[in-house]
Amino acid sequence: MTLLCETKGGVATLTLNRPESRNALDLALCEALLAAAQGMDDAVKLVLVRANGPVFCAGADLKERRGMSEAQVRERRLKAFAAYAALEALPMPAIAVVEGPVVGSGCEIAAACDFIVATPAASFRIPEALRGTVGATQRLPRILGKRLAKDLMFTGRTLAADEAERHGLVARLVPEGKLEATLAEIAKTLVEAPPQALRLAKRCIDRGVELDPQGALQTEIAAIEAQLAAGDWLGKT
Repeated sequence: MTLLCETKGGVATLTLNRPESRNALDLALCEALLAAAQGMDDAVKLVLVRANGPVFCAGADLKERRGMSEAQVRERRLKAFAAYAALEALPMPAIAVVEGPVVGSGCEIAAACDFIVATPAASFRIPEALRGTVGATQRLPRILGKRLAKDLMFTGRTLAADEAERHGLVARLVPEGKLEATLAEIAKTLVEAPPQALRLAKRCIDRGVELDPQGALQTEIAAIEAQLAAGDWLGKT
C-alpha cells in the first residue's frame, strides 16, 4: 500500500509508504491521499501526515513520468493538485511530521497541512524549475515570502530545518528523541479541545488571510454566530 492509514483515539495518521522510492509521489499515492482526505471521519480531531523511511518525500516520481503522454502527465499533475487541496481543506487540524528531506511535491504535501513539526534531519528543496517543470509556486511564497521562495526555486538550494523554522515554514523544531513526546502532547491538547471551536478557528484563519481586514472580521463574526446558534460557547455549562 502506498499510503498507510491508522486512526486511534481521535488521531488519524497518514503515512507515505513508498520507502523503496523515497516516498516519491506517483499517481497511486496521489489517489490514496485524495481518498483518505476526502473520506476522513468526523470523529477524527487531528490528522498527522508522516512518512515511512528516512525521506519524507523525494518529489514527483520521475520514473513514472517516462513514456507518459501529454494527457497522462496532465492527469497526474491535476490529481496531485486535488490531493494537496483535499489535505488543505480538511476541517480538523492537520500536522506534517517531517524527519528527513522534503523535495518538490513533498513540500506541497507538508505546506498543505496547518503546520509542520520537524526534527533537525528535515530539509526542504524545490528544484522544479531546474528540472524543466513548474510546480510548488503557490503555497510556499505565501508562507516564506516571494523572495525566499524564488531563491529556493531558481537555485534549487536546500533549506535546512533551522532556517525553515526561522522563516516560519517549520512551526516546531524538536530533537529526534523528543519528537514522539511532543506529538503526544499536541495530540492530547487537540483531542481534548472543543472540536467545533478548532474547526471554526481554522476556517477563519484560512479564509481571513485571503481577505481584506473587514472581510476577515466578518468571517470571524460569522463563526461566532455559528457557535452561538449551536449552543457551543465557552462557559455555557
